[in-house]
Amino acid sequence: MLSRRLPFLSCLVAALLAASILGGSPARADDSTGGVSCGPGTANPGCDVNAGTGGSNGGTDHGNGGSGGQGGDGKCRNPAGKEIPCERDGGYAGADGCYYQPSDPPASVIDAVGGQPEGEGGWYLKVCYNDDGTTTAGLGGPVWIAGAPPVVSPEVLARQARKRLNLPTVVIKLNPPGDQLVNLPVWLALDRSSWKPQSATASAGAVSVTATARPVNVTWAMGDGSSQTCDGPGTAWTRSTNPRAASPDCGHVYRHPSAGATGGSYTVTATVTWEVTWAGAGQSGTVPGLETTGQVQTRVQESQAVISR
Repeated sequence: MLSRRLPFLSCLVAALLAASILGGSPARADDSTGGVSCGPGTANPGCDVNAGTGGSNGGTDHGNGGSGGQGGDGKCRNPAGKEIPCERDGGYAGADGCYYQPSDPPASVIDAVGGQPEGEGGWYLKVCYNDDGTTTAGLGGPVWIAGAPPVVSPEVLARQARKRLNLPTVVIKLNPPGDQLVNLPVWLALDRSSWKPQSATASAGAVSVTATARPVNVTWAMGDGSSQTCDGPGTAWTRSTNPRAASPDCGHVYRHPSAGATGGSYTVTATVTWEVTWAGAGQSGTVPGLETTGQVQTRVQESQAVISR
């Protein structure tokens, strides 16, 4: 019966596609989750997330079989091993190099492809592309994937969870507070709220993966042309500390006043580097790290009475 219906299947699908075949929506990370702001220097970068879902057609598992699909690095490749986008036009890449988008085809389309199969599964719109970006004729349309929804690679889920990480704002504390003085140590520190591990979870069906971001170091650009990297958030200065004492772990000494700088002050920038690890589905690994950045303005003045020896 299926073979007799195939000649008019493409016409039938074309007539019904716009109206109803895309009724389902893919399981994907919401671009607005957690108020993520995409752009360099923001508190919540993580804008390079790609989601990929394996699919199957006629019992073949495109997500795990063959040489395509998601690799251990979370990237997607076609059967030839060429890296391809994990998501395209709302569909997720399978190891066959085609893309699968959850759909809800009408009964007429289901009948045209042989009727509703028994058992658990779901309908997906399959789209294949030529190298020039055009769709491949004769290799698309609705397909039934038996069993549970296609398993998303844990590495891909990890990237989705990474995007949902809500990293804290970088709050800088230059100590002593207020204006700084030439030739006196400045203690560099971050508020403790800026240095806390953060976690987020992404799920697809029964599979869940949790990504955890941990701060590993902070790079300070002091505005006078100098910079340094410290392994921790720094130590907060206290009023009982000798003003000539250097920070035990992260500090700086200005040698020139800021009077000649723009606005008469130096811009101090702290960039925190985060390591992101993930665990779930009996596996674990890492995904690309993140950075968060904060800035403050500080005036540096000369005080002969203080720096005299």
